[in-house]
Amino acid sequence: MHQGQQPGRRKILGAAALGAGAVVLGAAGQAGAADRTGTAAGGRPGHGGVGGELPVPLIVGHRGASGYRPEHTLGSYQLALDMGADVIEQDLVPTKDGHLVCRHENDITATTDVSAHPEFADRKTTKTVDGVQLTGWFTEDFTLAELKTLRAKERIPRTRQHNTLYDGVWEVPTFDEVLRWADREGRRRGRRVWLHIETKHPTYFRKLGLGLEERLAKALRAYGRHRRTSATFLQSFEPSSIQRLGKLVDCPKIVLLDAPDTRPWDFVESGDPRTVADLIEPAGLRWIAGFAQGIGPALDQIIPRDASGKSGAPTSLVKDAHAAGLVLHPYTGRNENTFLPTDYRRGTDPNAYGDARGYFRACLATGLDGMFSDNPDTALLVAEEFRTA
Repeated sequence: MHQGQQPGRRKILGAAALGAGAVVLGAAGQAGAADRTGTAAGGRPGHGGVGGELPVPLIVGHRGASGYRPEHTLGSYQLALDMGADVIEQDLVPTKDGHLVCRHENDITATTDVSAHPEFADRKTTKTVDGVQLTGWFTEDFTLAELKTLRAKERIPRTRQHNTLYDGVWEVPTFDEVLRWADREGRRRGRRVWLHIETKHPTYFRKLGLGLEERLAKALRAYGRHRRTSATFLQSFEPSSIQRLGKLVDCPKIVLLDAPDTRPWDFVESGDPRTVADLIEPAGLRWIAGFAQGIGPALDQIIPRDASGKSGAPTSLVKDAHAAGLVLHPYTGRNENTFLPTDYRRGTDPNAYGDARGYFRACLATGLDGMFSDNPDTALLVAEEFRTA
């Protein structure tokens, strides 16, 4: 057992099998006994909702294996799955004609070769998205057919120069293509492929007449992924998007949380004065537990950094969230020095790998139920230490 682990800390019931507000984590003697991948006493499913199908802690391939391939491409998703990631993440934005595609943002300037297409030069524009002014090209200004003429590229080429080897290899995938891929890979492997699906800027798109939730629910139903026991997590930075999805499908849902001093954009639009700092207080977590099964905070909310960037003592968020009946799937573990706390960096090159395993180990030792990582192979290596401890 690693330092910081307590007996009974990992006794978890599956998010997919839980109703809102149900107990997720229990100390010894609570919620029945469960192993890391098995079924709890009394026949209740393990984390993931199907007889221990998912291990604890689980590792989510963040935008696929984006530390090694351009993000949100079928190549990135495939590599993450081949590396053994337990769940693969997709971010969804719409096209002009209402198709869902997988991009981290609707601004595709940095993640496609759109700027090299003279036929789309006049589509470059300036927009305000969730209060931030951006200049570039946006998915909602392209039909799917037009978007399919583009090719994906590495978003941060100076940091991940090796990923540029794959610039131009893959198209921007539609969500439907990803669902077909997941079904195909599931049949080939003899086990289901789990997805972690995020609605991006849902309030912004709803005001454009391109509501995400109904389109997402329709796609999930078409592939039988809408049930409580389906191999699907849903996530959003906007609680109202999760609430809307809760009326459409039964998949387990995760509320993503930005920096403590920020407000979810739907709160800004509706005049709700609460900040993320309010939501991570016990009362806020109990409110979230009324319609979601988990939270996805930044790792810095688990182990904060001081002014010098050095990691400090863990907060009480893991304990408080578990007390509210919520699992935690925080983001994002990355290998490069530039993304690590200063005490885990090695050498002077910001793009070189630091002690990522040490940092991931410190994070998982707080009792997390999972973690997003651009480098799922690294994260899995550490997660195995906790799964077998």
